[in-house]
Amino acid sequence: MMFSGRPKEWGPLDWCVALVVVLALTGGLLIWQQTRPGPCGDGMDQHVDECVGVTARAFETGDAATDDLIRAVADENADVRRQWDDPQGNAARIPYVRIALMMPFTSDATSAMTPEMIQRALAGALAAQQQANRAGGPHYQLLLAPDGRDLDQWEGVVDRLDELTRDEEAPLVGVTGIPSSTTETREAVTELSGRAIPTVGPVITAASMNSRYFFKTSPNNDQFSRALATYLKLHPENERGFLVWDSREGDVYSQNLRAVFEERFGDGYDLRKNNSHFIGSSGDDQGIPQRFADAAEKICRSKVDTVFFAGRDQDLPAFINRLSETGSCDGSWKLRILKIGIGLEPTLSTKAIERGLRTIDATIVDASAYDPAWADGKNSPPRGSAAFLARFQEIEKAHGLGPSALDDGYAAMYYDGFGLLAGAVDRTYREVNEGGTQTEQPVRLPTAKDVYSTLTTSTVDGSVCSGCLVGASGTYGFTGPGENDQWAVCKPVPVVEFPPASDAADAKRQSPYRTYRGDKTGVCPP
Repeated sequence: MMFSGRPKEWGPLDWCVALVVVLALTGGLLIWQQTRPGPCGDGMDQHVDECVGVTARAFETGDAATDDLIRAVADENADVRRQWDDPQGNAARIPYVRIALMMPFTSDATSAMTPEMIQRALAGALAAQQQANRAGGPHYQLLLAPDGRDLDQWEGVVDRLDELTRDEEAPLVGVTGIPSSTTETREAVTELSGRAIPTVGPVITAASMNSRYFFKTSPNNDQFSRALATYLKLHPENERGFLVWDSREGDVYSQNLRAVFEERFGDGYDLRKNNSHFIGSSGDDQGIPQRFADAAEKICRSKVDTVFFAGRDQDLPAFINRLSETGSCDGSWKLRILKIGIGLEPTLSTKAIERGLRTIDATIVDASAYDPAWADGKNSPPRGSAAFLARFQEIEKAHGLGPSALDDGYAAMYYDGFGLLAGAVDRTYREVNEGGTQTEQPVRLPTAKDVYSTLTTSTVDGSVCSGCLVGASGTYGFTGPGENDQWAVCKPVPVVEFPPASDAADAKRQSPYRTYRGDKTGVCPP
């Protein structure tokens, strides 16, 4: 028989060898488990069902369109790294810095950003990154820094961003994003400022969102209201006003907007007497949202001609639907719904909403940061519009961003937010590197502190602007440390109507109000 011998019994040496092998395997498994990337990848942690942290690489959010854009950013980041680590042929190594995009990358029914907002913001930031990386000077990685769909996971993110500012090879020089004015974002901005990290809020509008290192490229609610005041002088109607305001606790934006409306229009339109509140849909459960029956009944019964809406755009369609369903709103008088926002959210310009508005002869009047007509060459587009559109349209074609992707202004404002920081880096780099040519051994890369210093030395002097941003939404700048609480000066504030005005009414269109300079021509750069 082939196997006729007895099995060999293990001696002490055999058992020792086996024990060593088992211990080695166990130790290796433990080390692998401790060092392998988690389900969200390097630099990220999983919080419930979403990833939070800071990364230059791709991760999954569960939304295919968002993930597609994240991969595009990760590819651009990898290319930037390759051009420093291993340039092709005889190309010089190109140094790079990092700018972080801190915002939610996931969404639910009560989140600060919808999936579409996230995608348009990502597309705008990616367009700015690509534009900057095709120019001379240093290149840029766009770090993805998700801080939770409810903006409440920011502490660990800020800690990691702070660490990256001290990276000697590729320092973090600034943060952009910060999509909403809430208690959580106020705390995050305060902490970022405490770490001396220049931060840009592309779509922040609450006038109380201020901190030393926090720069806002959007107009604030007070400046928006001044643009509306100019509009109302041209279109006074009968001054029968009504204020509809969001009573949700913790919503800094809506609270500030209500205060601004009452301050500027309260006496002329008797808003302290004529008003009604509702609970907005964005945030934690504070009761049944979007209850507009009381407001609609009072507006229609009193034949109000000017409604001031102090709430978020995602709640406005429900308000318009309630008005159109109220029998006493029969379209026998003109009604304006005045709002403030970055642009016209696509849900506000659907065929269904347009039918509802026409049923009651109503018009949305939006003091905004971006005019969608600029994309068609109308209403005197800003100087920086063409460069933005050329880059954005390539991304839109490659990734498909849905109809009206520019209307809400998010793409343009996130483009400008990144562009503001990159422009400050380029100016600093040129100054300390004798012209800013790409070289393997620059004198030194700008740091976050250098970028802050450069941003606060920008000046606006009439039609001359030294160091201004030539952006998708206008040419504007800042006027020194702490001036205007770091809100942009000369930012255009177009007033957009939907449904669009007739040609005859359009002849009365005002020149855009310019923040902190008014509506007179020649007071700001074109």
